[in-house]
Amino acid sequence: MADHDDEAPATGSAVEKSEPQKISAGTAVIPTDPFENPGEPPHRLRITDKDPAEEKKAARQVSTLFFLSIIFSCLAVAAYIAFPIKEGDTGSIRLNNLFLGLGIALGLLSIGIGAVHWSKTLMPAQEITEMRHLTKGSDATRAKAAEVFELGNKESGFGRRSLIRNSLIGAMVAFVLPGVVIFRDLGPKVDPNVVLRHTLWKKGMHLTIDPTGTRIKASDVTLGSAFHVIPESLLKSDDLLEEKAKAAVLLMRLNPDDLHEPKGRENWQYNGIVAYSKICTHVGCPVALYEQQTHHLLCPCHQSTFDVTENCKVIFGPASRPLPQLPITVDADGYLVAQSDFHEPVGPSFWERDR
Repeated sequence: MADHDDEAPATGSAVEKSEPQKISAGTAVIPTDPFENPGEPPHRLRITDKDPAEEKKAARQVSTLFFLSIIFSCLAVAAYIAFPIKEGDTGSIRLNNLFLGLGIALGLLSIGIGAVHWSKTLMPAQEITEMRHLTKGSDATRAKAAEVFELGNKESGFGRRSLIRNSLIGAMVAFVLPGVVIFRDLGPKVDPNVVLRHTLWKKGMHLTIDPTGTRIKASDVTLGSAFHVIPESLLKSDDLLEEKAKAAVLLMRLNPDDLHEPKGRENWQYNGIVAYSKICTHVGCPVALYEQQTHHLLCPCHQSTFDVTENCKVIFGPASRPLPQLPITVDADGYLVAQSDFHEPVGPSFWERDR
């Protein structure tokens, strides 16, 4: 037993000398000997790098894809016109969406495939390694960045390959045409000044609660209260949402002594009850926040603020003009009614108007 114990250290030392030194890290054993950096793998030339004819062929293919994108974008516009949406006809909606979507999708797909094919076959494919470093906005850094962009232009051939460049520019220009046509068609078919100048309000039209359509008695409007109001005929309108977007009104009751009506509008309110358009004159958001103590109306979108005591003039925010006022009175039964329509166009001020 003694002889066996004496030989154990000798055996262990022999093993330690014959193996590389190791550091134990938990259950893993990590060798400390340095290893050699293998470097970049050998660069393999593409067929377009070897054969000029293949390079020209690839350039033609890229340009063809860009030209196809132009054709598909134009076809999308043509399909939008050739297959109009007819009211009540779901088949026309399906056809319009089908061919319009196919044209736009194929136009974008052609640009994407062309760009990928360009980078895969014609742009430089040499592998490089760059060390990470901190960037600073110095003059030298900006000059280097400009140099990199110039180098990228030369390597990509964007400035040299006029056929690819021009076809890509044409494809990008044509690709936005369907969007321009679609968004233009969403606009009003007539002069916005005419559309926004007239609403459903007219003489004798009852003010009703939104959305129930319940008529409002003047005696029910208490001091400091506010009502969201629509014209009584709105619920029977075929264009409910479009008309509501113009005719929505906010009704409030203040102390008559707090109101400072301009000349000619003294009779547009009834015993301190006033009605103003709910559509903000900035970009058309609903003005629905009423501060009872300050008598301010606040638009939640961009914080335009209107003073009800001063004919809803703008006291803060980007809105450029007061909210239009709806002249009101009461009928024989004490219900609130409109004296007329608004005397000026409602809605955002960016519409062109004949003032």
